[in-house]
Amino acid sequence: MQKSKYLVTNDRDILWGLTVSTVGYEEIGSGEDYPTKGHADGYYFDTTKGRELNEYQMLYVTRGEGVFESTNQRLTRLREGDIFLLFPNEWHSYHPSGSGWNCYWIGFKGRNVDDRVRAGFLSPQHPIYHVGFSDQLIRLFDSAYHAAVQEAAYSQQLLAGIVNHLIGLMYSLERNIQLSKNSEHVDMVNRARFIMRKEVESDVTVQQIAEQLGVSYSSFRKLFKEYTGISPALYQQDLKLQRAKELLTTTNLIIKEIAYRLNFDSPDYFSSKFKLKTGLKPSDFRNMDR
Repeated sequence: MQKSKYLVTNDRDILWGLTVSTVGYEEIGSGEDYPTKGHADGYYFDTTKGRELNEYQMLYVTRGEGVFESTNQRLTRLREGDIFLLFPNEWHSYHPSGSGWNCYWIGFKGRNVDDRVRAGFLSPQHPIYHVGFSDQLIRLFDSAYHAAVQEAAYSQQLLAGIVNHLIGLMYSLERNIQLSKNSEHVDMVNRARFIMRKEVESDVTVQQIAEQLGVSYSSFRKLFKEYTGISPALYQQDLKLQRAKELLTTTNLIIKEIAYRLNFDSPDYFSSKFKLKTGLKPSDFRNMDR
């Protein structure tokens, strides 16, 4: 069983930064031919020869198994709960195993995704994401198919939002699964964040926090950044700047007092960091609020 929808885009849709070309779902039973018939021109392919597309595709296996290979990925077994990505102009081939599979897909292109590839968030060298079974992912794919079938006005903008949600959820699910494999590391990072919040007005340093947690600073910094996306020093500084906003709007402390209360090296250094973060000097932020 297969259901699919192929869409047409216009020049204005392209300006949005992301357009969707196809959405679908298939249930392939044991021993059934693959690929199924009924695909639009350019999408049907011989699995022994593979193909190239001029778009990205995200495919999510929700039942069964299969295999996938591409220019940058050796032949790899796909399991239930795997997402695999296809990249523009890259050779690839895939198919279910003899027992079949259930698989969702969505095809898309645009500078929004190109930017993520250039930034290293998505890569042909890492096309497979082990995310497990996710009811939220399935609901998003179903929503995309429903929107594609309805094809109401501005459906491309709606579909672009769903694709962005799918990519973000896929990325987040896999990263959290990887990180949670070592619960001690997760606990350490959470304890560090608790200490930083509790001691936001103290002079405790991130090096001292690492020492409290019984780990070297280099290891602590690496694990903290992997989990949060920023260094512990920058995380601590952001907490202090958030506290500075509260003090500026809820007290009459002068800026110099706030700077030293939050243990910045000097009022000038505090002001420069505050402006870099907010776009305003502390005095302007206070005046604007009042």
